[in-house]
Amino acid sequence: MATVRINLLPHRAQKRAARQRQFVSMAISLAVLGLALVALVHGILVARIDNQQSRNSLLKTEIAKLDEQIKEIDRLREQIQAVIARKQVVETLQANRSETVHLLDQLVRQLPDGVYLRSIKQVGEKVTLVGYAQSNARVSTLMRNIESSPWLGNPQLVEVQLVPAPGAAPGSGAKLSQFTLNIVVKRLSPTGVNADPVPPKPAKGAA
Repeated sequence: MATVRINLLPHRAQKRAARQRQFVSMAISLAVLGLALVALVHGILVARIDNQQSRNSLLKTEIAKLDEQIKEIDRLREQIQAVIARKQVVETLQANRSETVHLLDQLVRQLPDGVYLRSIKQVGEKVTLVGYAQSNARVSTLMRNIESSPWLGNPQLVEVQLVPAPGAAPGSGAKLSQFTLNIVVKRLSPTGVNADPVPPKPAKGAA
């Protein structure tokens, strides 16, 4: 009986080649799919980055606008404060426009007999009086009178000393008490511009 031999080598080679082609095709497909996924993810990320950059740019623009508005508000606030300050100065000047008149009037009213003023110096609310008195008691009377004045107050004696009386004959021994006294002018508030205080009673001289 004759033996039949079949050569399977070409068939196996064909299967191997087919599997290789299938593998290569699958590998290419996976590579293409991977590249597509990478491109898709990259596109999404780029879009998100662009969107975020747009938001950041918008925020920067709005922040710059707010900064300008804040600067403008600060400028307006400074202008308002300056106007208020000027208004207060004007109101203070109006409230105290007759201050000098009241000061001189009160000094005349409150000055007791036997007291003479040599100089009057005013710096702001502070007034410095320099004068002569026949005795220290009359200086004390002047200080009490100033305390009771509606326009003057806070008398503070700086110094008092005996000096020869001005114009006295040499060797007569006549002496006076020379004093330096600080007082304060009571300034009215702007609401008291039209106030009409009751005139004080004339001061009585020292006994």
